[in-house]
Amino acid sequence: ETPDKIARALDAIDEAIEAKVPGIVGIHVEGPVLNPARKGIHDPVRFRDLDDDMVAVLTRPRKGKVMLTIAPERVPLDTIKRLVAAGVLVSAGHSEASYEQAMAAFDVGLSGITHLYNAMPAMQQRVPGLAGATLDDPRPYSGLIIDGFHVSAPMLRLALKARPFDKLMLVTDAMSSVGAVEKDFVLHGRPIAVSGGKCVNVDGTLAGSDLDMGAAVANAVEQLRITVDQAAVLAATNPAAFLGLSHERGALAPGLRADWVVLDAALKPVETRIAAAEPVAA
Repeated sequence: ETPDKIARALDAIDEAIEAKVPGIVGIHVEGPVLNPARKGIHDPVRFRDLDDDMVAVLTRPRKGKVMLTIAPERVPLDTIKRLVAAGVLVSAGHSEASYEQAMAAFDVGLSGITHLYNAMPAMQQRVPGLAGATLDDPRPYSGLIIDGFHVSAPMLRLALKARPFDKLMLVTDAMSSVGAVEKDFVLHGRPIAVSGGKCVNVDGTLAGSDLDMGAAVANAVEQLRITVDQAAVLAATNPAAFLGLSHERGALAPGLRADWVVLDAALKPVETRIAAAEPVAA
């Protein structure tokens, strides 16, 4: 995307926060500084380098949090440092970064892995790459898409064993199909079929997910073999810490925002409350 489109998106989030639209804390800009070799469902025609105009847009003071996913091998370390100094949460994804490039990015403040294992090379015994760096280094927060399609359960459990628990997060990578009656949708002018919770294009490439956070919690309990309260930490407490919002949200505790989701015995969401407002039916 172009800097003006990204600026409009950032401005829209500012306006929503100013208007006190519930549930919005910021924006995640995933691209356009990604590696074409790991494009996933993204349109590589839109990829571009991170120039001064885009840096200026991203580092402007904002009311909400700004998270930016980059392929770190495509961005100079000084630029990553500038973004971090301005408060941008820089994360790695859709990347061919080597172990050494990943470590160098961690050293200058890159603090997130957008979706561990996905859109990055598989680990090899002498070529650990970005995935291996993430398992080896305790610093970055790592998102896991636990939908039964993006990552196998044994690899998820390997991440749980290798990484600090408080640095793992559940992410949905959700598309517009979540909560929709008509599941299929169009992305970049191309049809995306949704069936059984899986979103794919005509080539079979995963196109995000049909996963909501309630289902992610249930899947984490099953596939990671953890307790419900541990899964809740992955869904809420750790992401709040990554965003620098632990002082106001992410747990049920005195002095924090009264946001919660009520789950039934099958871990299905039945009610949502935002700042202890009236309940919203799931």
